[in-house]
Amino acid sequence: MSKYEEYVKATGPLPEKNWAWNLYGAGIENFGKNEKPEAFTVPVPGDKQLLVRIDSVGMCFSDIKILKQGGKHPKLYNRDLSKEPGRLGHEVSLTVIKVGKDLQDDFSPGQRFAVQPDIYQDGKSTAYGYTIPGGLIQYHLVGPEMMDTDAGVCLLPVEGEISYGAASLLEPWGCVLAAYTQRRRLSPKTGGIMWIVGFPGDSTLYQFSKGLDASETIVLTDVPSELKEMAAKTGAAIIERNGLGIDDYSLLSEELTQGKGFDDIVVLNPQSAAAVSEISRHIARRGTMNMIGQSPLDGWAKVDVGRLHYDYIAFLGNRGPDIGESYGEARNRCELIPNGTAVFIGAGGPMGQMHLQRALENPEGPQLLIATEVNQERLEALEERFLPLAKEKGRELYVVNPLEVKPNFYEFVMSHTDGEGADDVVVSVPSARLMEEAASLMNPNGMMVAFAGVPTGTMAPVNLSNVYLHNAQYTGTSGLTIDDQAMVLERAEAGKLSPGRMIAAIGGMKAAREAIVGVMESAYPGKIVIFPQIYDLPLMGLDELSEKLPDVAEKLGPSNTWTIEAEAALLEGYWKND
Repeated sequence: MSKYEEYVKATGPLPEKNWAWNLYGAGIENFGKNEKPEAFTVPVPGDKQLLVRIDSVGMCFSDIKILKQGGKHPKLYNRDLSKEPGRLGHEVSLTVIKVGKDLQDDFSPGQRFAVQPDIYQDGKSTAYGYTIPGGLIQYHLVGPEMMDTDAGVCLLPVEGEISYGAASLLEPWGCVLAAYTQRRRLSPKTGGIMWIVGFPGDSTLYQFSKGLDASETIVLTDVPSELKEMAAKTGAAIIERNGLGIDDYSLLSEELTQGKGFDDIVVLNPQSAAAVSEISRHIARRGTMNMIGQSPLDGWAKVDVGRLHYDYIAFLGNRGPDIGESYGEARNRCELIPNGTAVFIGAGGPMGQMHLQRALENPEGPQLLIATEVNQERLEALEERFLPLAKEKGRELYVVNPLEVKPNFYEFVMSHTDGEGADDVVVSVPSARLMEEAASLMNPNGMMVAFAGVPTGTMAPVNLSNVYLHNAQYTGTSGLTIDDQAMVLERAEAGKLSPGRMIAAIGGMKAAREAIVGVMESAYPGKIVIFPQIYDLPLMGLDELSEKLPDVAEKLGPSNTWTIEAEAALLEGYWKND
């Protein structure tokens, strides 16, 4: 039996030492002990626990946020890490080694899993790699903290031909796929509170074909009498607050929602961008704002782009007179336009690359793609990695530095879209300025995906007139579900997606600290993957393997892409079970 086969079967003896990187506080100086990992004993599983081997860990910029904030990170709940250490690593592929007696009907040694880290228990976030210590360890126990969650068992079975490294990237890939699955609520909330805002003198004969009867409470501000009668027939509690000005909206929200915001807002015949901007501040988490009108606002409204990403607020609308027509999936897309034009802002980072790759590998993806990056090294890596893929898929791809195109990037996009703008713009950089620029690149029926999160309260001007006049979409997502990871795995196994293409560098357990610094400094044009079972493997880019690990390099795919064959050669040559 080869070493690689022995590794896959996971039937050999356990090592004497169990190396791990604990986090004892904020700052890189508190990562490990004396800049090194520590040796612990391999634990023994209890009746309701699994002993698992960590096969690979993808390093993520979210790890940097924890490192910088320490116990003050929101998901660590002011934990004293000096007394109760944490452990980074939430992008994890693992193998079951031993099974507690109460779990033997459901698990067996040798089973492979990917971790779904976005864990909630009783509505509280207890995420793996955050509250629950993560994967920068060789062996650890998995028990009720990952089995008995609000979403069930947070382990995704991995049974097909996929490398350990690629399997650990199912988590970030799941976040990318989640950006194109509907996360927004698109109909009025059952039992919620709806606020309908009009203005005196509006003679439009509005209809409300669906959704009005869902609300438990309906607040009316200067609405036509016919709409009042419709609301009264629903049986909901009716509250009238007429004659309000912009300065009164926050007081109304505080009075009626305790500042949580209205579950659903309807704005009739919107005219003032300032008024719409202020109204939008009072959408509840996962709430909707439905605008009905036939004339544009007097300018661009300022929208909380942080809430687009984290709170899933939805901007809906139509020309009227049927208010209900705005709701539902048919009018509110979340997928890229097939055979359309898509712009990817900040495509050179790992997540930006994933969005670009997904679009190229999607058989129904855009035909024309424009990817931006201001870093020259990343720009060149984009060209090397994706221009051949675009050619293979029969797509037209431009990779550009937006600061260098003449006369400017806006004109560049317009010149390639017959002056109409892009169908879709995906922003993978946490910058309100770039989100504002992205909104300007959209055509009237376009979609902007605010994938990178900026802090809530970050305002940016966007053209909300196009939402109700032309069906423009502004979307954003945060986190993922195990179903998102399963979708990635399904596509990978079907040959429709190559998760391992994102791996740019590898290293062993001892190199994890250097890998963290590499993420901080954007040292590699893609993901860094740590293989904890190989202790001494130095951190190196895949483009360095031909010189440093030629036996592994010869198994790489085109453009130095990671493959299961390269991983087998790595484990065969450098894994030591001691």
